Amino acid sequence: GPAPLLLLALAVALRALNCFLVQTSFVPDEYWQSLEVAHRMLILNISNYGYLTWEWASGLRGYSYPLIFASIYKALQLLGKDDVQLLIWVPRLAQAVLAAFADVKLYSLVRHLENAETAKCVYFCQLCSWFTWYSCTRTLTNTMETLLTIFALSCYPIKGSKMGSSCKYLALIALAIVIRPTAVIPWIPLVFSHFLQEQRKAVLILHNCIPVGLVTVGTSLIIDRVFFGEWVLVQLNFLKFNVLQNLGTFYGSHPWHWYFTQGLPVILGTHLPFFIHGCVLAPKRYRIFLMAVIWTVLVYSTLSHKEFRFIYPVVPFCMFFCGYSLKHLKAWKKSAASFLLLSNLLPALYTGLIHQRGTLDVMSHIRQLCKNSYQSQAFVFIMMPCHSTPFYSHVHCPLKMRFLQCPPDLTGNESYIDEADVFYSNPLGWLNKEFYNDTLLPSHFIFFSVLEEEISSFLALRGYEKTATVFHTHVPQGRVGSHIYVYRKKTEMNH
Repeated sequence: GPAPLLLLALAVALRALNCFLVQTSFVPDEYWQSLEVAHRMLILNISNYGYLTWEWASGLRGYSYPLIFASIYKALQLLGKDDVQLLIWVPRLAQAVLAAFADVKLYSLVRHLENAETAKCVYFCQLCSWFTWYSCTRTLTNTMETLLTIFALSCYPIKGSKMGSSCKYLALIALAIVIRPTAVIPWIPLVFSHFLQEQRKAVLILHNCIPVGLVTVGTSLIIDRVFFGEWVLVQLNFLKFNVLQNLGTFYGSHPWHWYFTQGLPVILGTHLPFFIHGCVLAPKRYRIFLMAVIWTVLVYSTLSHKEFRFIYPVVPFCMFFCGYSLKHLKAWKKSAASFLLLSNLLPALYTGLIHQRGTLDVMSHIRQLCKNSYQSQAFVFIMMPCHSTPFYSHVHCPLKMRFLQCPPDLTGNESYIDEADVFYSNPLGWLNKEFYNDTLLPSHFIFFSVLEEEISSFLALRGYEKTATVFHTHVPQGRVGSHIYVYRKKTEMNH
């Protein structure tokens, strides 16, 4: 009828607004594991400029997810609309539309399991969540994993429910696993529970699990075969690297309890008391959702490298309990809803519009170099913690660019130090050694404000002037400064 369509239209409008109100960077993977790869795939037939990180050289990532964006890029290119702004925003808008579909799916699932009132409360909690607002329109594999989890959940045969399609939900999980192998984690308790309550166990395995698994892994293998040029089982490599070799620690490690004491409380924010209340209230048949949350957080707690986005896929489960709580706060419902909305509004707007926006804003200064005839001589060197900024997907011209490298050591060399660490241990010494000859110097240096004092003598001596200051964050930490500086080499005309 018209009601679901109207709801969908509203949801799409809201997530599109959401998309444009998120102008900050979250983590490098948002570009480096999706858009940069897609840009390189699209450009294959023109001049092959783009950049693939070490994960691609080691076959840790699959091409299935970037292929979505490469197709968008290709379509824009064929329409003659491959303007850099469209290349930046269209993939994010596509993600926003999917997020809107997922919101509506969550609503209709709860409406089916419970009633329209509970569904409205869950939907409201989902829309209020500052972390969902911050993440759901980003081109992160974690975002896709979360959206596919919601789609799969809407087909999951929960106890006492009439709906559910084994084939559909298993196919969606399989797709999520192809995009990000960790997607399997929240589903282990759910699939196991389904298996236990299923009367025809052999049918479930032989007619659903095996065919779905073979088709998705087969498709993923073929896609990767095309782009890698050889047979690569990405999921196996990913497991080996992250679990067996535990090389993720290279990117930092946290105490075992981090997800319980910081991760989940920060992501849920003011939803936390509602979540706990909802868990206590909800009927027994929803315990499996809570199990999925606890199990996922426990599994991730065993890995030393921890990030907020890793547990993003359990947020929809949490929202279910928050909404359940909200619905049962009879007299207090309005006040509670107002509290949730207002307390999430500030963090959503602050993290979306202000915090860590410099690394994206500085790209517009780099893009200027594409416009003039100067492009062939320009050479931009980004001296920041590696992968701080996006790359060709946000420039879309074959500009010469370089950044500090930081691949982990895959050979087992104990004394290995990556380029970025070598640079930061002695920036001035590194620059003098690297650019021993003036002909090697870049036309532009881009770096965080914290570095300026240390390298100012080098810049002054070599004739660089500051041409731009870009705000980045109010909470500078370590190598990340509050501002980003753009320095340009003065032209030879003056001499």
